[in-house]
Order: sequence, then structure tokens, then C-alpha cells
Amino acid sequence: MIRVLIVDDSAVVRQMLSARLRENAGIEVTGAVPDPIFAMEHMNKSWPDVVVLDLETPRMDGLTFLRKIMDVRPTPVVICSTLTRHGTQVSMEALAAGAVSVIAKPQSGLKKFLEDEADDIVAAVRAAAAAGVRRARAVPARAPATVGGAPPSRMRPRAAVEERIVAIGTSTGGTQALEKVLPALSPAGPGVVVVQHMPEKFTAAFAARLDATCRVHVREATDGEPVLPGHVLVAPGGRHLEVLRADTRFRVRVFDGPPVNRHRPSVDVLFRSVAKAAGPDALGVIMTGMGDDGARGLLEMKRAGAFTVAQDEATCVVYGMPREAVELGAVDRESPLLQIAEVIHQYG
Repeated sequence: MIRVLIVDDSAVVRQMLSARLRENAGIEVTGAVPDPIFAMEHMNKSWPDVVVLDLETPRMDGLTFLRKIMDVRPTPVVICSTLTRHGTQVSMEALAAGAVSVIAKPQSGLKKFLEDEADDIVAAVRAAAAAGVRRARAVPARAPATVGGAPPSRMRPRAAVEERIVAIGTSTGGTQALEKVLPALSPAGPGVVVVQHMPEKFTAAFAARLDATCRVHVREATDGEPVLPGHVLVAPGGRHLEVLRADTRFRVRVFDGPPVNRHRPSVDVLFRSVAKAAGPDALGVIMTGMGDDGARGLLEMKRAGAFTVAQDEATCVVYGMPREAVELGAVDRESPLLQIAEVIHQYG
């Protein structure tokens, strides 16, 4: 039984979210309170497995409360945040502080939103319950060069750096994982394309946050732009990202389309396009996340000659996507999170 505590100052949200969650077997809502002060009183009596937290709460803001939780007893937290500019920025800080995922809550039409998005909310709570949450740590300047063994020969492509590409796919826990990997990359390395499952309007703020801490340039991808060495393009929330080859260079295609594996952007969409466009001149990386998005696409990359890597179970927040890829036979190597950047360096 997953015990859930809801912290939201909206009585409508508390009532409807409680009802939606209680409809699902294996989920018990142990409390629904309007602010973190009440939440702390509740948690002192019965600690929940998952906290669903609004960031704009009276008496104590949600971000401060989140940091207290992570300092005292790291617990999976799902952020339920509005799509305001302030809400987006604070949500990025919450993810960096250890929150597992973000549900984008609109400023109006809450009843319809909670009805329409009930399945995704339940999935987020289940993913959070499975998460291995740890205290947030500072991002290292560079991942340690401790990858064991020499890389396979096909991991050393002969193509020029601008003809090579790295594709990364991740979901739950991926924001923290990317904040470990991307700052360790070299500006002289190949271009990188990323799909991180994230709500619309959050990816631009996330890319800007990464850009401020990385030696490579990080930005939200726009349709038609080239994939350049030393640059990272992040798929916009709510849109798919593909890679196309243009002569000896790669360009991205950003487009609308139905969800794939319940996601838009989808890691499978990205990986399959990279398999077709780059073949053996690509490196595929699948990291922490719930579900199986990316596993089949990574297998296509491997069959096309790409070298493929999965984050290992011990360092994943949720060992779902990597597990599916490993069991499918799509992975050449499993690596701890802090060694993935070094694998990319070996490739580049």
C-alpha cells in the first residue's frame, strides 16, 4: 500500500486528487492538508511513502518544506505546480533539491484537469513510490574517469566529431541525472540531443538552468537547427524530437504528434531517428525513468551499429527504462551515473 500525503492550499485540489488516488488499488491517501505546517504535524504521527506538494502554500513555501523533508528523511515528492513563470522556475529548484517529478497544474480549470490527467497523476505517484530518493549532492566539476576496461572498438568511430552524435533519454529522476552528466562534458565533444519527460513550458527553464552550469551550450531545441559539437539540444515539452542527416551534419526536427509510449516527447521517437540518421556514428544512453520508453529505440540504435549505454540500477532513481532496455538486449554496457560522462568522453 502506497501511503500518500497531499499538501495543497486549494480545497478543490485536495478533494478531487484524494478521490482520484483512492480509486486506485494499492494507494491510500493518509492526509490532505492546506500547508506544510499541518503537513509536518501529520508526518510526525505517520510518515507517508509519497508527498504530493504544491509549491505556493501559506505559512511556509513548498520549496522550503521540500528541503526540510530531504534533510530530515529523504522521501519521494511529486510537485504539483502551476504553469506561471515563477512556478516554473521554482519547480526547477525543487527538482534540483530532490523532487522526483513535476505535474503541471493549470491556473484555471482545475476540476477538468484533475479528471483528464488522473492516469498520469496516478502513474507519477506510483513512480515516486518506486524511487530511490537520496539527499541532493553538489554537481561535480567533472565525472571521475573510472570506467573499467577499454571501450569496444566500435565505440571509436572514424567519423569527424561533427559527424557523430550522442542521444540521451531519461524520465523520472532524469533532471538530477542530467545535472550530473552534462556539466562534465567537454565543449570539444560531439553534439548531444536529449529527451527528458517533462511538461510543456518547463524544458526551456530546465535547459537554461543546465546552460548556466555546463561548459557545453544547452538550449531547448527549435525545429531545423543543427546539432553542433559542444552543444546540447533538449526536446521541448509536449513535442517530439527527431534527428535528420543533412549531408555530413545533423539537424533536428521538432514536431507535434500523438504520444508514443504515453509520452510526448518520446525517447523511442528520438532513438529510432538517430538509428536511421547516424547508424554507427552514434552513442545511445538511457537513464533513470519509469516504464519502457526508449528500450526498443535503443535496440534499433544498437542494431544500426551504435554503442549503447544504460545507467545501472544502483544509481537510478527508478530502474525502469534501463531495465527494459537491458532485458531487451539493447545495451552494450551498464554504467554508474557518474561514469556516464566518461563513457561519452571515450566515444568523443
